[in-house]
Amino acid sequence: MQESFIFTTILLLVTFYSTSTSAQSSLVQAPAATPPATPPAAAAPGLNTGPLLPASPNGAPTPAIPKRPSIDIVQILGKAKRFSVLIRLMKTTQLINQLNSQLRTSGSGGLTIFAPEDSAFSKLKPGFLNSLNDRQKVELLQFHTISSFISISNFDTLTNPVQTQAGDDSRRLQLNVTTYGGNRVSMTTGAVNATVTGTVYTDNKLAVYQVDKVLLPLDFVLPKAPAPSPAVAAKADSPKSDNTKSGGSANESEDGDDNANNKANTVESSAGSVSFHAEMAPLVLGIAFLGGAMM
Repeated sequence: MQESFIFTTILLLVTFYSTSTSAQSSLVQAPAATPPATPPAAAAPGLNTGPLLPASPNGAPTPAIPKRPSIDIVQILGKAKRFSVLIRLMKTTQLINQLNSQLRTSGSGGLTIFAPEDSAFSKLKPGFLNSLNDRQKVELLQFHTISSFISISNFDTLTNPVQTQAGDDSRRLQLNVTTYGGNRVSMTTGAVNATVTGTVYTDNKLAVYQVDKVLLPLDFVLPKAPAPSPAVAAKADSPKSDNTKSGGSANESEDGDDNANNKANTVESSAGSVSFHAEMAPLVLGIAFLGGAMM
Protein backbone atom coordinates (compact mmCIF):
# COMPACT_ATOMS: atom_id res chain seq x y z
CA MET A 1 0.00 0.00 0.00
CA GLN A 2 2.87 2.26 0.63
CA GLU A 3 4.16 1.53 -2.85
CA SER A 4 0.82 2.56 -4.33
CA PHE A 5 0.95 5.88 -2.51
CA ILE A 6 4.44 6.60 -3.80
CA PHE A 7 3.40 5.70 -7.33
CA THR A 8 0.38 7.95 -7.14
CA THR A 9 2.41 10.82 -5.80
CA ILE A 10 4.94 10.55 -8.64
CA LEU A 11 2.16 10.43 -11.22
CA LEU A 12 0.60 13.59 -9.81
CA LEU A 13 3.94 15.45 -9.88
CA VAL A 14 4.56 14.44 -13.51
CA THR A 15 1.08 15.57 -14.55
CA PHE A 16 1.44 18.92 -12.77
CA TYR A 17 4.85 19.61 -14.34
CA SER A 18 3.57 18.82 -17.83
CA THR A 19 0.57 21.12 -17.41
CA SER A 20 2.73 24.02 -16.09
CA THR A 21 5.22 23.73 -18.94
CA SER A 22 2.49 23.75 -21.61
CA ALA A 23 0.92 26.85 -20.13
CA GLN A 24 4.21 28.76 -20.11
CA SER A 25 4.93 27.76 -23.72
CA SER A 26 1.55 29.07 -24.89
CA LEU A 27 2.27 32.50 -23.34
CA VAL A 28 5.55 33.04 -25.31
CA GLN A 29 4.96 34.01 -29.00
CA ALA A 30 7.35 32.86 -31.61
CA PRO A 31 9.20 35.68 -33.45
CA ALA A 32 7.80 36.62 -36.90
CA ALA A 33 9.71 35.24 -39.80
CA THR A 34 11.78 37.88 -41.66
CA PRO A 35 10.91 38.00 -45.40
CA PRO A 36 13.81 37.38 -47.74
CA ALA A 37 15.50 40.51 -49.10
CA THR A 38 14.47 41.43 -52.66
CA PRO A 39 17.47 41.90 -54.96
CA PRO A 40 17.67 45.29 -56.77
CA ALA A 41 16.26 45.35 -60.27
CA ALA A 42 18.91 45.23 -62.97
CA ALA A 43 19.09 48.20 -65.32
CA ALA A 44 17.87 47.67 -68.83
CA PRO A 45 20.67 47.09 -71.34
CA GLY A 46 21.95 50.33 -72.91
CA LEU A 47 20.47 52.62 -70.24
CA ASN A 48 22.64 54.57 -67.83
CA THR A 49 20.80 55.04 -64.57
CA GLY A 50 23.36 57.37 -63.07
CA PRO A 51 26.52 59.37 -63.87
CA LEU A 52 29.58 57.26 -64.34
CA LEU A 53 32.42 58.96 -62.53
CA PRO A 54 35.96 57.66 -62.35
CA ALA A 55 36.85 56.35 -58.93
CA SER A 56 39.64 57.91 -56.96
CA PRO A 57 42.38 55.69 -55.44
CA ASN A 58 40.49 55.47 -52.15
CA GLY A 59 37.30 54.35 -53.89
CA ALA A 60 35.34 57.63 -53.66
CA PRO A 61 33.98 59.05 -56.95
CA THR A 62 35.97 61.91 -58.50
CA PRO A 63 33.94 65.15 -58.80
CA ALA A 64 33.09 66.27 -62.35
CA ILE A 65 35.34 68.95 -63.87
CA PRO A 66 33.39 72.22 -64.36
CA LYS A 67 32.95 73.35 -67.97
CA ARG A 68 35.14 76.27 -69.01
CA PRO A 69 33.09 79.41 -69.79
CA SER A 70 33.18 80.58 -73.39
CA ILE A 71 35.30 83.59 -74.33
CA ASP A 72 33.57 86.80 -75.45
CA ILE A 73 35.91 89.24 -77.21
CA VAL A 74 33.51 92.17 -76.85
CA GLN A 75 33.27 91.57 -73.11
CA ILE A 76 37.08 91.51 -72.85
CA LEU A 77 37.43 94.77 -74.79
CA GLY A 78 34.57 96.35 -72.85
CA LYS A 79 36.29 95.78 -69.52
CA ALA A 80 39.32 97.76 -70.76
CA LYS A 81 37.01 100.78 -71.45
CA ARG A 82 39.10 102.28 -74.25
CA PHE A 83 38.02 100.33 -77.35
CA SER A 84 34.49 101.63 -77.98
CA VAL A 85 35.10 102.39 -81.69
CA LEU A 86 36.58 98.94 -82.30
CA ILE A 87 33.65 97.27 -80.49
CA ARG A 88 31.15 99.25 -82.58
CA LEU A 89 32.87 98.18 -85.83
CA MET A 90 32.90 94.54 -84.77
CA LYS A 91 29.19 94.64 -83.98
CA THR A 92 28.02 96.55 -87.06
CA THR A 93 29.97 94.29 -89.42
CA GLN A 94 28.91 91.19 -87.40
CA LEU A 95 32.51 89.97 -87.59
CA ILE A 96 32.44 89.42 -83.82
CA ASN A 97 30.17 86.38 -84.30
CA GLN A 98 32.72 84.74 -86.58
CA LEU A 99 35.63 85.44 -84.23
CA ASN A 100 33.85 84.12 -81.13
CA SER A 101 32.76 81.02 -83.05
CA GLN A 102 36.34 80.40 -84.14
CA LEU A 103 37.48 80.50 -80.50
CA ARG A 104 34.89 77.86 -79.55
CA THR A 105 36.06 75.50 -82.30
CA SER A 106 38.21 72.83 -80.72
CA GLY A 107 40.51 72.43 -83.71
CA SER A 108 41.34 76.12 -84.18
CA GLY A 109 44.77 77.45 -83.37
CA GLY A 110 43.40 80.44 -81.52
CA LEU A 111 43.41 84.13 -82.42
CA THR A 112 45.70 87.13 -82.10
CA ILE A 113 44.01 90.54 -82.33
CA PHE A 114 45.69 93.94 -82.64
CA ALA A 115 43.26 96.35 -80.98
CA PRO A 116 43.56 100.08 -81.80
CA GLU A 117 42.37 102.17 -78.88
CA ASP A 118 39.93 105.03 -79.37
CA SER A 119 42.75 107.60 -79.56
CA ALA A 120 44.22 105.67 -82.51
CA PHE A 121 40.97 106.06 -84.47
CA SER A 122 40.93 109.77 -83.65
CA LYS A 123 44.22 110.12 -85.58
CA LEU A 124 42.48 109.18 -88.84
CA LYS A 125 41.31 111.95 -91.12
CA PRO A 126 37.74 113.11 -90.41
CA GLY A 127 35.09 110.96 -92.04
CA PHE A 128 37.51 108.18 -92.98
CA LEU A 129 35.51 105.32 -91.46
CA ASN A 130 32.27 106.62 -92.97
CA SER A 131 33.91 106.65 -96.41
CA LEU A 132 34.48 102.87 -96.25
CA ASN A 133 31.86 100.46 -97.53
CA ASP A 134 30.85 97.34 -95.61
CA ARG A 135 33.37 95.11 -97.40
CA GLN A 136 36.23 97.51 -96.65
CA LYS A 137 35.25 97.72 -92.97
CA VAL A 138 35.34 93.92 -92.67
CA GLU A 139 38.70 93.81 -94.45
CA LEU A 140 40.06 96.51 -92.11
CA LEU A 141 39.12 94.44 -89.04
CA GLN A 142 40.47 91.22 -90.57
CA PHE A 143 43.76 93.03 -91.25
CA HIS A 144 44.07 93.34 -87.45
CA THR A 145 43.53 89.59 -86.84
CA ILE A 146 45.84 86.58 -87.14
CA SER A 147 44.34 83.07 -87.16
CA SER A 148 46.63 81.67 -84.47
CA PHE A 149 47.64 82.42 -80.90
CA ILE A 150 50.96 84.30 -80.67
CA SER A 151 52.48 85.19 -77.33
CA ILE A 152 54.36 88.46 -76.98
CA SER A 153 57.67 86.56 -76.81
CA ASN A 154 57.07 84.60 -80.03
CA PHE A 155 56.63 87.42 -82.52
CA ASP A 156 60.23 86.95 -83.62
CA THR A 157 59.26 83.52 -85.01
CA LEU A 158 56.89 85.04 -87.58
CA THR A 159 57.81 85.31 -91.25
CA ASN A 160 57.22 88.65 -92.97
CA PRO A 161 54.91 89.62 -94.45
CA VAL A 162 52.60 88.15 -91.79
CA GLN A 163 49.40 86.74 -93.23
CA THR A 164 46.24 88.08 -91.62
CA GLN A 165 42.62 87.08 -92.05
CA ALA A 166 42.30 89.81 -94.70
CA GLY A 167 44.24 87.69 -97.21
CA ASP A 168 47.70 87.13 -98.65
CA ASP A 169 47.93 89.92 -101.24
CA SER A 170 51.42 91.17 -100.37
CA ARG A 171 51.09 94.23 -102.62
CA ARG A 172 48.29 95.83 -100.61
CA LEU A 173 47.96 93.69 -97.45
CA GLN A 174 51.54 93.58 -96.23
CA LEU A 175 52.07 93.46 -92.47
CA ASN A 176 55.72 93.33 -91.44
CA VAL A 177 56.57 92.79 -87.77
CA THR A 178 59.83 93.71 -86.02
CA THR A 179 60.74 92.81 -82.43
CA TYR A 180 63.18 94.55 -80.09
CA GLY A 181 64.41 92.94 -76.92
CA GLY A 182 61.82 90.17 -77.04
CA ASN A 183 58.88 92.16 -75.64
CA ARG A 184 58.80 95.27 -77.82
CA VAL A 185 56.93 94.82 -81.10
CA SER A 186 56.49 97.28 -83.96
CA MET A 187 54.81 96.77 -87.32
CA THR A 188 54.36 98.52 -90.63
CA THR A 189 51.84 98.19 -93.44
CA GLY A 190 53.59 100.39 -95.99
CA ALA A 191 51.12 103.12 -95.05
CA VAL A 192 51.27 103.11 -91.24
CA ASN A 193 53.97 102.44 -88.63
CA ALA A 194 52.46 101.17 -85.37
CA THR A 195 53.68 99.85 -82.02
CA VAL A 196 52.24 97.33 -79.55
CA THR A 197 51.75 99.37 -76.37
CA GLY A 198 50.37 96.68 -74.05
CA THR A 199 48.66 93.33 -73.55
CA VAL A 200 44.90 93.51 -73.03
CA TYR A 201 44.23 89.77 -72.63
CA THR A 202 45.97 86.40 -73.05
CA ASP A 203 45.00 82.85 -72.07
CA ASN A 204 46.86 80.49 -74.48
CA LYS A 205 43.85 80.60 -76.82
CA LEU A 206 43.29 84.31 -77.39
CA ALA A 207 45.78 87.17 -77.35
CA VAL A 208 44.63 90.80 -77.58
CA TYR A 209 47.36 93.45 -77.93
CA GLN A 210 46.81 97.20 -77.83
CA VAL A 211 48.31 99.20 -80.74
CA ASP A 212 48.73 102.95 -80.98
CA LYS A 213 47.57 103.29 -84.62
CA VAL A 214 44.98 101.78 -86.91
CA LEU A 215 46.64 99.30 -89.28
CA LEU A 216 45.61 100.53 -92.73
CA PRO A 217 46.09 98.47 -95.91
CA LEU A 218 48.25 100.22 -98.48
CA ASP A 219 45.45 100.90 -100.97
CA PHE A 220 43.32 102.53 -98.26
CA VAL A 221 45.55 105.62 -98.27
CA LEU A 222 47.06 105.75 -101.78
CA PRO A 223 45.23 108.18 -104.11
CA LYS A 224 43.35 106.49 -106.90
CA ALA A 225 44.42 107.16 -110.50
CA PRO A 226 42.06 109.69 -112.20
CA ALA A 227 39.73 108.32 -114.84
CA PRO A 228 40.80 109.10 -118.46
CA SER A 229 38.94 111.86 -120.30
CA PRO A 230 36.34 110.81 -122.89
CA ALA A 231 38.54 111.98 -125.79
CA VAL A 232 41.53 109.97 -124.56
CA ALA A 233 39.35 106.94 -123.92
CA ALA A 234 37.83 107.18 -127.44
CA LYS A 235 41.28 107.47 -129.00
CA ALA A 236 42.49 104.46 -127.03
CA ASP A 237 39.44 102.45 -128.12
CA SER A 238 39.67 103.42 -131.85
CA PRO A 239 41.11 100.70 -134.19
CA LYS A 240 44.66 101.23 -135.32
CA SER A 241 45.57 101.20 -139.07
CA ASP A 242 47.23 98.06 -140.35
CA ASN A 243 50.86 98.14 -141.50
CA THR A 244 49.86 96.20 -144.60
CA LYS A 245 49.68 97.12 -148.27
CA SER A 246 46.55 99.14 -147.74
CA GLY A 247 48.34 100.92 -144.94
CA GLY A 248 51.24 101.67 -147.26
CA SER A 249 48.86 103.12 -149.82
CA ALA A 250 47.33 105.30 -147.17
CA ASN A 251 50.79 106.52 -146.16
CA GLU A 252 51.60 107.27 -149.80
CA SER A 253 48.37 109.20 -150.13
CA GLU A 254 49.25 111.17 -147.02
CA ASP A 255 52.73 111.89 -148.46
CA GLY A 256 51.12 113.07 -151.70
CA ASP A 257 48.84 115.42 -149.83
CA ASP A 258 51.83 116.81 -147.93
CA ASN A 259 53.70 117.45 -151.19
CA ALA A 260 50.67 119.16 -152.68
CA ASN A 261 50.37 121.35 -149.63
CA ASN A 262 54.04 122.25 -149.84
CA LYS A 263 53.66 123.20 -153.49
CA ALA A 264 50.63 125.31 -152.74
CA ASN A 265 52.54 127.06 -149.99
CA THR A 266 55.39 127.74 -152.43
CA VAL A 267 53.03 129.23 -155.02
CA GLU A 268 51.40 131.37 -152.38
CA SER A 269 54.83 132.53 -151.23
CA SER A 270 55.84 133.40 -154.79
CA ALA A 271 52.60 135.24 -155.44
CA GLY A 272 53.05 137.16 -152.25
CA SER A 273 56.56 138.11 -153.28
CA VAL A 274 55.36 139.39 -156.68
CA SER A 275 52.56 141.32 -155.11
CA PHE A 276 54.98 142.88 -152.65
CA HIS A 277 57.31 143.99 -155.42
CA ALA A 278 54.42 145.46 -157.46
CA GLU A 279 53.30 147.49 -154.49
CA MET A 280 56.82 148.77 -153.77
CA ALA A 281 57.62 149.88 -157.37
CA PRO A 282 55.74 153.23 -157.30
CA LEU A 283 57.28 154.03 -153.95
CA VAL A 284 60.79 153.42 -155.28
CA LEU A 285 60.13 155.52 -158.41
CA GLY A 286 58.77 158.37 -156.35
CA ILE A 287 61.81 158.40 -154.10
CA ALA A 288 64.10 158.42 -157.15
CA PHE A 289 62.19 161.29 -158.78
CA LEU A 290 62.26 163.30 -155.60
CA GLY A 291 65.99 162.78 -155.30
CA GLY A 292 66.63 163.97 -158.90
CA ALA A 293 64.57 167.13 -158.39
CA MET A 294 66.48 168.12 -155.35
CA MET A 295 69.73 167.87 -157.21
